[in-house]
Amino acid sequence: MESEVLILAATAASIGVVHTLLGPDHYLPFIVLGRARSWSRTKIAALTMACGLGHVAGSVLIGVLGIVFGIAVSDLTLFEGVRGSMAAWAVLGFGIAYLIWGLRRAATGTPHVHLHRHADGTSHAHTHSHRDAHAHAHEATSGVSLTPWVLLTIFVLGPCEPLIPLLMVPASAHSWGAVAAVTAVFAVATLLTMMAVVFAGVAGLSFVPLRKIERFSHTLAGGAVATCGGAMVFLGA
Repeated sequence: MESEVLILAATAASIGVVHTLLGPDHYLPFIVLGRARSWSRTKIAALTMACGLGHVAGSVLIGVLGIVFGIAVSDLTLFEGVRGSMAAWAVLGFGIAYLIWGLRRAATGTPHVHLHRHADGTSHAHTHSHRDAHAHAHEATSGVSLTPWVLLTIFVLGPCEPLIPLLMVPASAHSWGAVAAVTAVFAVATLLTMMAVVFAGVAGLSFVPLRKIERFSHTLAGGAVATCGGAMVFLGA
């Protein structure tokens, strides 16, 4: 029995790593939004950890309830599939909405020239953008950004598809201790992989020169998240 639990734990670790790597929604939003919004690495780490915990906890709760009440694995899998579809559409919708917001922000940040004429007949011109001149003070006092909360909601909604049928239910045939151990291994593997890929992506992106297109950073971030969501919805990625 102990050897079977150890095999399940090893399987949990490998599945946690692989399912995270194969799902760009586990790390891409944090990388591109962190760069676009100039988040500190501490904030990116905290948000990644919070979303990862919420992501795993949602499926753990459903799995525990399913085991306690004897719900069929097929029914749990079907429910998780519905949650997964909802999460995919949420990622796609959020990406599109953020892309549109980024386009509007870029448009208002377009530099333009103002010509000033003086009473003595002289004139001069200066270039500025409304985004640079007027937006910073408003952004500084606009309150808490909704973006982290939207991401957290999406991750709590999104299921860990392999956790219940492949790990929790088989472990429940042994004991609740086995369920807890297998679930903990899966959670740690998933979170560590998310953190590793996010920080590798953030570090790599910091070397990419984006100053010339900095005005479109939010647009590009929204496009990347929307593409990720589209792949989840239409390709099952």
